[in-house]
Amino acid sequence: MSSSDQSARDTATGAQGTQAGAPSGEAARQYVPRQAPRPGASEAMAGPSGAAMGFTIAAAVLMMMSGVWNFLEGLAAIIRGSYFVVLPNYAYDLSVRGWGWFHLILGAVVAIAGVALLTDLLWARIAGVALAGVSAIVNFLYIPYQPVWSIALIAIDAVIIWALLAPRREYT
Repeated sequence: MSSSDQSARDTATGAQGTQAGAPSGEAARQYVPRQAPRPGASEAMAGPSGAAMGFTIAAAVLMMMSGVWNFLEGLAAIIRGSYFVVLPNYAYDLSVRGWGWFHLILGAVVAIAGVALLTDLLWARIAGVALAGVSAIVNFLYIPYQPVWSIALIAIDAVIIWALLAPRREYT
């Protein structure tokens, strides 16, 4: 028997031993046990969960709606400033047209950020949180002019911030 026949027979015997679950000889030295992956580990690391994507899309739609509403509110204040009731001795004395321009520009920027948020990029999420915060503050200062509308937009901005800051991955 040649040495190549002997090594082939030993390899076949070692392969049979590993198939039976008890490695022997050189096959035992080559066997390296690996830990089984956790269930769902690859999906968690692959990207955001479905709920996180749903929150992001909902936040994007709400941002676009909030931006359009702020834009229309600003447009109404610019076109017909006499419609709004101005309280005397308000702490933040700014003309209705001034608030209108502020809302008009802010509304356009928030709506554009909402469209950018549909890409689900990190910078769009950060900009969305920052702009929703600014929008909430501006609408808080605008409460004396349009109380119900401003409180509704503050609530929408709070939901946007919550949705964008929700956890992104599911770890099990």
